[in-house]
Amino acid sequence: IEIYSLRVDCRVTSRFAHTVITSKIVNRANDSNEATFEVELPKTAFISNFSMSIDGRVYPGIIKEKASAQQQYDAAVSQGQSAGLVKITGRKLEQFQVSVSVAAGSKVTFELTYEELLKRQLGKYELLLKVRPKQLVQHFQIDVHIFEPQGIRFLETDSTFLTNELTEALTKVQNETKAHIVFKPTVDQQKNPDVGETLLNGDFIVRYDVEREATAGDIQIVNGYFVHYFAPHEMPVFPKNVVFVIDRSGSMAGRKIEQTRDALLKILHDLRAEDRFSFITFNSKVSEWRSSLLEATAENVASAAAFVQTLSASGGTDIHRALLRAVDTLREAEGLPERSVSMIILLTDGQPTSGETKVEVIQETIRKAIGGKFALFCLGFGFDVSYRFLEKMALSNGGLARRIYENADAALQLQGFYQEVATPILMQIEMHYPENAVEGLTENNFKLFFEGSEIVVSGKISNELDLLPVEIKARSHTSDLTLKEEANVKEKEQVFRSQSYIFGNFIERLWAYLTIQQLLEKSISARAAQQKALETRALELSLQYGFVTPLTSLVVTKPAEQPQAELANKPSEAG
Repeated sequence: IEIYSLRVDCRVTSRFAHTVITSKIVNRANDSNEATFEVELPKTAFISNFSMSIDGRVYPGIIKEKASAQQQYDAAVSQGQSAGLVKITGRKLEQFQVSVSVAAGSKVTFELTYEELLKRQLGKYELLLKVRPKQLVQHFQIDVHIFEPQGIRFLETDSTFLTNELTEALTKVQNETKAHIVFKPTVDQQKNPDVGETLLNGDFIVRYDVEREATAGDIQIVNGYFVHYFAPHEMPVFPKNVVFVIDRSGSMAGRKIEQTRDALLKILHDLRAEDRFSFITFNSKVSEWRSSLLEATAENVASAAAFVQTLSASGGTDIHRALLRAVDTLREAEGLPERSVSMIILLTDGQPTSGETKVEVIQETIRKAIGGKFALFCLGFGFDVSYRFLEKMALSNGGLARRIYENADAALQLQGFYQEVATPILMQIEMHYPENAVEGLTENNFKLFFEGSEIVVSGKISNELDLLPVEIKARSHTSDLTLKEEANVKEKEQVFRSQSYIFGNFIERLWAYLTIQQLLEKSISARAAQQKALETRALELSLQYGFVTPLTSLVVTKPAEQPQAELANKPSEAG
């Protein structure tokens, strides 16, 4: 079985990435063989198309409601095989895999399309392409086209497998608003001279950021849908009041507690002088480093570092009491700056086993105790945690959850997470649009904005509108802000008219992608009745726009004489 052509064609238009992977395979044997198509794609992406063509006949993938697709095929497909097409393969990726039997001398073409909105983190967007053909490929090519009307501020490519010879196969052409990156290695360049196998195995990454001039962000409009990007920078940072709640139960013993200590020591040195902080550690007992929040003076940081060095692990896990203690610490704190941001960062590697162990009770009492006043961030270390429990608790309290993988770089993962939330520069952000002229608006109120990230709002504008006025209200460290901007609808529509390679309804698809992501996120922390309504709406949009989301399945059809159709389902981090 030979892959004679493999093409990755990725078009990023105003942060929305549309990637098509085409693999052409021929069976050079004298009898039939199995051909496998394997693609790793970002977890944040939605598959939107798949097809297989064998000797010129096309077998399209069909996107259906997950529940009905499952029922339909459970009868036909032996159990265990039905959901095995997509699985999580790492921190950022999931793998899509399809196999089909190919007759002697026959050719098969696989084509997979997926879409995602690139998310700005720590000042840049990252487009991640996984390259792993597992053999030398006659025609191998990656094309990345980027068009950013705001202007490209910087652009870099990075790869885990590029040798000097392979670097020669990489070209980059760039002007103010566009970039085209081509990676086209010959078979000789692909070959590892020592073993004769392919060198292409790893990540191919494009990172970039855009120019930002307008204070109220940037608005783009196509076919009656708008997207509004807002990412202020160089603003004063709010002082933080942080309580770190650290699990030191028995299961954290060994490498995990060592990595936690390493990360906390670095995080302590990253605290700003105006921040206040404290540590709570817990197993079946809850211990405090100090009974109140302390300022991050050199002396206090040194004392905390000495305390962190002594952390050891044993005993059970009383998450409930530890979090309640953290809430009390913030509630009882005196003399906090009026304009400051309070947060709790919980790190745990297990289920609650001591004290209150019912997750629903813990979620509810913590939600009531926090009462919308602080943000709760939950970090789940490894795979013994109930990620769903942590995710619901974080999302119910204005924060987010993140899994920390038990690898050599776990300390770096913890630090990286802290850096994302270390610099809050705005709070209580409200994005206002004319109510009578905009519908289907995505989330437009945000509790916090961190330096280096980006707020994205999208919606549909009515036909009569010539000018789209926007108003942003927010609190900064020094003042209350009101920012205003007006977008000329016709002028904005013109920007994309001349770009022939852009698919015409990309802002509408971006809007649908963002809406589905937000509905699914809201449903995690919603009450049962509301949850159903949110999922129903997300399902409608997933089917309408043809996205494989946690609510839909891709039905892969095959030639009649082969094992019956298979299902591709989107896995979730919560498993």
